[in-house]
Amino acid sequence: MTTTTIESNLQEQRLFKPSTKFSQASYIKSRSEYNKLCDRAQENPERFWAELADSELQWFKTWDTVLDWQPPHAKWFVGGKLNITHNCLDRHLTASSKNMPALVWQGEPGDARTYSYFELHQEVCQMANVLKQLGVTKGDRVGIYLPMIPEAAIAMLACARIGAVHSVIFAGFSAEAIKGRLLDAEAKVVITADGGWRKNKVVPLKTQVDKALASGEVPSVESVIVVIRTGQRIHMQPDRDYWWQDLQNGTSCDCPAEPMDSEDPLFILYTSGTTGKPKGVVHTVGGYSLYTHLTTKWAFDLKDTDVFWCTADVGWITGHSYTVYGPLSNGATTVMYEGAPHAGNPGCLWDVVEKYGVTVFYTAPTAIRLLMTFGEELPQSRNLSSIRLLGTVGEPINPTVWMWYHRVIGAGRCPIVDTWWQTETGGVMLTPLPGAIPTKPGSATLPFPGIVADVVDLSGNPVPVNEGGYLVIKQPWPGMIRTVYNNPDRYLSTYWTKIAPKDGQYFYFTGDGARQDEDGYFWIVGRVDDVINIAGHRLGTMEVESALVSHSAVAEAAVVGRASEIKGEELVAFITLKPEYVATEELTQTLKQHVVHEIGAIARPAEIQFAKALPKTRSGKIMRRFLRAIASGEEVTGDVSTLEDRTALDKLRS
Repeated sequence: MTTTTIESNLQEQRLFKPSTKFSQASYIKSRSEYNKLCDRAQENPERFWAELADSELQWFKTWDTVLDWQPPHAKWFVGGKLNITHNCLDRHLTASSKNMPALVWQGEPGDARTYSYFELHQEVCQMANVLKQLGVTKGDRVGIYLPMIPEAAIAMLACARIGAVHSVIFAGFSAEAIKGRLLDAEAKVVITADGGWRKNKVVPLKTQVDKALASGEVPSVESVIVVIRTGQRIHMQPDRDYWWQDLQNGTSCDCPAEPMDSEDPLFILYTSGTTGKPKGVVHTVGGYSLYTHLTTKWAFDLKDTDVFWCTADVGWITGHSYTVYGPLSNGATTVMYEGAPHAGNPGCLWDVVEKYGVTVFYTAPTAIRLLMTFGEELPQSRNLSSIRLLGTVGEPINPTVWMWYHRVIGAGRCPIVDTWWQTETGGVMLTPLPGAIPTKPGSATLPFPGIVADVVDLSGNPVPVNEGGYLVIKQPWPGMIRTVYNNPDRYLSTYWTKIAPKDGQYFYFTGDGARQDEDGYFWIVGRVDDVINIAGHRLGTMEVESALVSHSAVAEAAVVGRASEIKGEELVAFITLKPEYVATEELTQTLKQHVVHEIGAIARPAEIQFAKALPKTRSGKIMRRFLRAIASGEEVTGDVSTLEDRTALDKLRS
């Protein structure tokens, strides 16, 4: 890696302040309150986090030590005992709260269910007892391969209830990907469904599990629990496979929450790297409980009267933290939806918002760009007045997309919480607190209170204002990754040795390039390997993509670099057009000139390729490493199991 310098004229200066009404009703009401929180955290980090842990969570036993920091290994609230499901469920079983809706679910074919806190508690305890009957004990790993149905959240909470470690696998991964994750985790039980609905089609989930377990290739798996969802015929192996509904019948709903040590593992979640097998990110009970609770409360200004909809699948960390654990810990109503917007049902998200009165809506820029292509008429024909706060997650948001979201979905009145974080961080790290921090389109703004972030060079030295560098976190935080499961060396090499400060400190390396502007706001410019050197000038692909998307013809853009004998590297842009536009040579030249106008001649793409769709992971991230291979005429290699649609990649290759 080399030092990153971002040179761009694409400077966003628009500033959007929260309304006085919104600020007055918020937890954190002003920049001065935010500054005071940050000052308190800086003066005495351990006291800051300890006071919050004491006030925000219920503990069975208070900790002996707030933080045991043996760089780069952290233990938080050492000796403390708690259970995350007690904080998500039991403490809300008061006379005034137990009948409040905890989980509302909308199925793809149109069916729906609502669980009160009391009913969800009963379901979780019942399934926890089922797991016990199958021999699952504290510390055992349980694989969960389910669609976006209530049983997915119930299974996660049931595992946590008894101290089993859940490992959720996105319901769309191939049999080979399932097998690799189950093998690494040495799972004892797998929970799946006969199938799931996705865009009006049935996804055969149990069949994929059968393939993964064929020939005894995952010998640790003793039992498979199957939810009836689509009703399709499937094979049930005697003495291994059991119907969820049959196991539930007659099982007791009395299951006290297991007191867990703060540093006991809560879950393993596998995240793909650019090379090698997926990394099993380990999060623990105490620190993760506090961090997801607090970030949900402050970043989304979440009250127990809110209806919170994070559109992410529970197969990803966003679904873990902000569909299940964070909203429930705060006593709010969380929304789950099995479907996804597509040409046959382009207004489905707005239907759900209108039906359930969603007040906080949190989705990915990828989804917003898709919704933009369907036009403004769809959201404008629904009643979206219940929404009071919008959020984005997963990748940097282009200013043009931000403005559409603000104007069309937020009606110009809703703050937008543009969040930056990772599977490894457990929760939001950079975000505007919506009642306190003015926002700039495309910027994740400032660190969450207690997070010490910086943009540095390879030696750990801060870089000048508006110059790019490496985004790092300089101090431990409660929600941080504890290790890579079964691979502590990979934990060290991936996250803690890329940046080497001269004084021997350890900085957490995020892998993202960033810059800070004159107001201290952070701008994520993409992964470090998405920074391109053109004739000695270094450009972040995010800024070129933002320039392209700002053109009226462009629905989506991905920019990669390829080798150039003259310039060292040159830009290749892959573009999806809006439906009313046609790819022509004239449009190609127009778009190239548009980039020149927005950024400068150095950013002119050498080539533009038009595509019906771009290769994306099932969480919506564009797979740029595949695009780099295509742009360079190289063979596409590596794990493609995370792709949403293999045909998008195949069409580009051909």
